[in-house]
Amino acid sequence: MKNIIIIVIVIVIVLGIGFWLFQASKQAQAPENLPGQTFENQGNEHLTEGSTDHPAYNSNPPTSGWHWPQPAAWGVYSSTLPDEQLIHNLEHGGIWISYKPGTVDQTTIDKLQDFTKRYRKVIIEPRETNEAPIAFCAWTRLQTFAQFDELAMIKFIEAYYDKGPERVD
Repeated sequence: MKNIIIIVIVIVIVLGIGFWLFQASKQAQAPENLPGQTFENQGNEHLTEGSTDHPAYNSNPPTSGWHWPQPAAWGVYSSTLPDEQLIHNLEHGGIWISYKPGTVDQTTIDKLQDFTKRYRKVIIEPRETNEAPIAFCAWTRLQTFAQFDELAMIKFIEAYYDKGPERVD
């Protein structure tokens, strides 16, 4: 009887360790399954409003780094806002969607603008300096698209929405 109790205890311990290792490996792998490319955090230093005097950003569009003290209002813009302003929106957990004019049609722009109806903390703007037709940014994360891909875009938003380093409503 004593041997059976010892065997049961050993089995429970082994199963517990196995379960713990399985959960730890799942958590360690989770970031690799997240959408977009990760960029090194360039910090959240505030510049003087209007200043663009800072080192180069490590992504285009930028996903962290030097920015102005005031974020932009959430919503749709018909003209380009300064990167230094929009980075502050990313810091607050927002999603910055930009499109390169001339590379996407009006139907695509309308579909992108629909995201602001579903999610409050989103900014959409045209941006000539985009390297891709469409770019989705969150704090330290960037995913680019050659064309509209609603499922992938929603996956990006859901993964990073409201997850910036500074929690603000």
